[in-house]
Amino acid sequence: MMSVKPAPGLSVRDPVLRDLLPAEGRPVERSEYWLRRLADGDVVEMSAPPAVAPQDGAVAEPDATPADAPQPEAEA
Repeated sequence: MMSVKPAPGLSVRDPVLRDLLPAEGRPVERSEYWLRRLADGDVVEMSAPPAVAPQDGAVAEPDATPADAPQPEAEA
């Protein structure tokens, strides 16, 4: 399983659900299709699946840093 979102400015069809991948992304099965979309730059892999809104009204914890977020540089 992997989580992906469309690259900025793109719409990407999900061949399993037959809809467009939402802008916030979602988990998908790791397959040749999604690996090709990733290699072509059509989608961006996220480090964690998108948070699901809590059902009981509790506050959700923030998501992990997306894989495409800038990382701090280590000092030498």
